[in-house]
Amino acid sequence: MGELLNGLKRSCYCCDVNEEMTGKSVTVMGWVSRKRIFSHFSFILLRDRSGIVQVVVDEQSSPEAVLAQDKLLKSEYVIAVTGTVQKRTPENINPKMKTGTIEIAAEQIKILSESELPPFQVDEKAEVGTELRLKYRYLDLRRPNVAENIILRHKITMAARNFLSDEGFLEIETPMLTKSTPEGARDYLVPSRVHPGNFYALPQSPQLFKQLLMVSGFDKYFQIARCFRDEDLRADRQPEFTQIDMELSFVEEDDVMSLNERFIQRIFKEIKGIDIQLPLRRIPWIEAMNRYGSDKPDTRFEIELKDISDIVRGTEFVVFASALEAGGSVRAIVAPGCADMPRKQIDKLVEVAKTYGAKGLAYIQLKEDGVKSSISKFFSEEETDRIIEAVGANKGDLILICADKNKVVWDALGALRLDVARRLDLIKDDTYDLLWVTEFPMFEYSEEEGRFVAMHHPFTSPMDEDLDKFMQGDVENVRAKAYDMVLNGCEVGGGSIRIHREDIQEQTFKLLNFEKEDAHERFGFLLDAFKYGAPPHGGLAFGLDRLVMLLCGAESIRDVIAFPKVKDASCLLTDAPNKVDEKQLEELCIAVTETEEENV
Repeated sequence: MGELLNGLKRSCYCCDVNEEMTGKSVTVMGWVSRKRIFSHFSFILLRDRSGIVQVVVDEQSSPEAVLAQDKLLKSEYVIAVTGTVQKRTPENINPKMKTGTIEIAAEQIKILSESELPPFQVDEKAEVGTELRLKYRYLDLRRPNVAENIILRHKITMAARNFLSDEGFLEIETPMLTKSTPEGARDYLVPSRVHPGNFYALPQSPQLFKQLLMVSGFDKYFQIARCFRDEDLRADRQPEFTQIDMELSFVEEDDVMSLNERFIQRIFKEIKGIDIQLPLRRIPWIEAMNRYGSDKPDTRFEIELKDISDIVRGTEFVVFASALEAGGSVRAIVAPGCADMPRKQIDKLVEVAKTYGAKGLAYIQLKEDGVKSSISKFFSEEETDRIIEAVGANKGDLILICADKNKVVWDALGALRLDVARRLDLIKDDTYDLLWVTEFPMFEYSEEEGRFVAMHHPFTSPMDEDLDKFMQGDVENVRAKAYDMVLNGCEVGGGSIRIHREDIQEQTFKLLNFEKEDAHERFGFLLDAFKYGAPPHGGLAFGLDRLVMLLCGAESIRDVIAFPKVKDASCLLTDAPNKVDEKQLEELCIAVTETEEENV
C-alpha cells in the first residue's frame, strides 16, 4: 500500500464529476463511505467535502492491481481513484444523488491512509447522540449534511464581505485582549503574566473599538468578529460566537436599516435564490409586545394577544383584580379549534406559562354544547360573552387568559402562542418572515440588580422626540434609536444610533447610577476620544451563527459551528476547560481554591 501521492494529482471534487465528462479520465480523492461486492464487480461510494460519487470496479476490465486494492478497502479508508467517467445504466440512476447519473470506472486505486472502525456510521441518515457526535466532531463533519452547513456558512461570510466591500466598507480587526467593562453578560477573563494580578477580558463585542474607529475617521467599518460571553447556553447561544459587525458615520436609523435590508436581500438571493421584497415591515417595540408578547415576534401565523383589562376591570376575581391594582394587565390568546383539548394538555400549557413567571392560566372552552370556563363562577354569562367577543373567538376555540405584571403576561402568552402554533402545525417551515422591531425602551428594570439597566448598551442614543424627558431624568418612558432585525421569530441582527454628545452620555450614566469616576474608570478611553470630535454614528451586528442556522434549517447553532461547545460550555473533543500545570499558575501569580463540591 502506497503512503505517498508520488505526483498523483486530484483533478476534481467528487461532486464536480458530471455527464459532460463522460469518456474523460479523472482522479478523485476522499473517504470510502460504503462498499458493495458482487460476483464480478464491486461499487465504492467515495466521499469528500462536496458529497459522494460512485466508483465501479469491474473484474473483467480492470487490472489486477485495482482489484487487489479494492478487496482491502474498509469504511473511512482514504483513497485516490483514477478512472473514466461513464453514464449509469437507466436502472442504476439515483435521482437522490447529485452524481446519480454517472459513475467512475476505476483504473487505479491507491490507499493513502487506513482507518479503524469508527465509533458511529459516517452517514447523514445515521442517528447519533449529540455527545458522541461532538466527541468525534472530525468524523461528524465528514457527514454530507453537516459539511453542507459549514460550506453554507462560508458562502454567507463571503457574500457579506463582498457586499460590504462594494458599499465602501473597510474590514478592520479589533483587539481580542481588552479591558473588562462589566455591564451585562459576564466577561471571560485572561490573566496577565507581565502584570501580575491584572486581567484582560475577551470581547463580548467590538462595540467600543468600532466607535473609536468612527472617531478615527474610518467612517465605514466591518469585521467578521469573534465574541465571547460567559453565560448559560441555549439552542441558539454559545460561549464563543461570530458577528457580522459594522459601524457607519454620518447616518440616522433609516440609513443603517436601509443598508442592512439590501444586505439581507442579497444574502437570500445568493444563498437561497429567494427574492426578498423591500422595504421590510417595521413594528414599534410596544406594538410587538402588545400583539405578540415578544420583541422578536414570529408573525408567520395569526394568533395575537388581546388586552381584556378594561373588560374585566372591577371584577371580584382576586387574580385579575390584584394584577390590575398593581399596574399589570389581563390578556388572552385564542387557540383555534382547541375547545376539546383534554385537561391534561391544558395543564401542560399552564406549566409552560409558569416557567415564565405566571402563577397560572384561566381558560374558556367554546364547546359545541356550550361554554365551559375555569372562572365561570366569577363572571356572568354576559361578561363571559364580552370576553369572547373581545378576543374574536369562535365556537370550537380555546381562550387562554393570563393576569400579572405586563412583563410576565407578555412572556407567558408570547411563549404560549408559539407552543400552540407548533401543536397545531400553523408554522410553515419553508417560509421566511423578516421584519424590524424599532423604538425599544432605552432602559428596563432589572429585578436581579434592583435598578434600571440599558436595554441594549449605555451608548445607545435616545429618540429625538423623547430627549427632553430623558434630560429631565425619566427612565421609564424614553425610547431609544435602536432596531432589531427579526427572522422567523429570532433576532438575527441588532443595532442602534450611538450617543456622540458628551451631555447625553453623562446623563445616561447618571440614570444608570454610574458615578462619574466609575464611568470614567470603565469607559474613560472612549469618553476621552469623544472630546476630540465624534461624528454622529450608528451600526448593527448580525449573529452569523444564528443566521446560518435559520437559513439551513438547523435545530441548533451547534450544527453550523465547526467545533462547538455543549451546554456547560465544555468542549467534548478536546476536554476543555481543564486543569493546568502548577508552574503555569505560579507564573501568573494565581492560586486555585477548591470548592466544597470538589471536596465531596
